[in-house]
Amino acid sequence: MSAVRLAVFDCDGTLSDGQAGVCNAMAVAFETAELGEPDMHQVRRIVGLSLPQAIRSLAPDADEDQLLAAVEAYKAAFRQSREDGSLREPLFDGIPDLLRRLHGSGWTLGVATGKSDRGLNSTLSVNGLTDLFTTLHTADRHPSKPHPAMLEAAMADAGAGRMDTVMIGDTVYDIQMAANAGTRSVGVAWGYHEPQELLDAGAVGVAQTMEELEALLNG
Repeated sequence: MSAVRLAVFDCDGTLSDGQAGVCNAMAVAFETAELGEPDMHQVRRIVGLSLPQAIRSLAPDADEDQLLAAVEAYKAAFRQSREDGSLREPLFDGIPDLLRRLHGSGWTLGVATGKSDRGLNSTLSVNGLTDLFTTLHTADRHPSKPHPAMLEAAMADAGAGRMDTVMIGDTVYDIQMAANAGTRSVGVAWGYHEPQELLDAGAVGVAQTMEELEALLNG
């Protein structure tokens, strides 16, 4: 019996482009908590962290009441945009076909993301991808990346060993999580951190295209 090959994907910046929704919700969060205007370049760079950690990173001088207010305002703004139909989180071109090819060739697929359960389930269901994934883990149930808990849980769900698991992500948080879990990692160049940052963090390679990503996974 062959070993399970597990490919675990980050979501925002790797599978989907949720930049606009994140930036808009963070602007509302900062205004509500009276934290001024966030630096949107820095907002894009913290995508992938759990929400409290992300806001703490962006506003290190905020007190606990402001932090809590910002977290709740962000969640409310994001939920409102999803409910009123204004939220746009399109998949990157080629992602659905790539996932189906990997699934069809025997890869077990998972997600490890800083999104909420609700947010991840919405992204996958809207795009008809839910059935492709065996294991889904979010910041609702685990410590923030780069803690290895999400990736370790995914391996346990799939029955996969560290040597047969690869993490795919666009930020150093993904690559560091993989290192902390003892697995291989592959970066993608279409997300929020620069390719050299991903290589410096330990990625075995950084894909510029879906074809390159598939080759790196199968290499």
